[in-house]
Amino acid sequence: MTRPCHPSRPFLWSSLVFVVSLALSGPAHANPHRLDDSLSHTVPANAQMQWRPQTSADPNAGVQASVRVNVRIDTSDWVGRTGRVYMVLPRDEASTMEAEWTTNGTLLPGRLVSGERTLVYAGRIAGTTLQDQMQVRLRSAPDWQSSSRRLTFYFELDVDGVDAPLTSGTAR
Repeated sequence: MTRPCHPSRPFLWSSLVFVVSLALSGPAHANPHRLDDSLSHTVPANAQMQWRPQTSADPNAGVQASVRVNVRIDTSDWVGRTGRVYMVLPRDEASTMEAEWTTNGTLLPGRLVSGERTLVYAGRIAGTTLQDQMQVRLRSAPDWQSSSRRLTFYFELDVDGVDAPLTSGTAR
């Protein structure tokens, strides 16, 4: 049996397809650009991991350290753009690292586990640098085996709209 086609149904279906395609086009088309944070530095320059106290609630406490990070991210190529800045900690061959931090307000406080990225800023890039200070607590499982380990945090920008810098600098 065939059903009569109502004149407005094709419009409804095409509208639904359009809405679904808009919903799927957001995060699925991330455009990460690595940002230069070479002027960022930690205080102290090297953090010493200490064993956390074992408790009955946490018998495998692991190790931890605290460090202050003076963050300075070069955003000069992106002034006037809107987007999201993420902090990234790549996974490495050593045990999983967790970082948890507070900030002075420019960047968002948060938590990150190695192998992930997390949002630290969203909005319009108003100036040539994003600056803040983070108080970071690093924690790792008790399988920590190295006397030293270099953590390679970095920042990425996902730009809204056109995927190129506004300035005459080189496209990323």
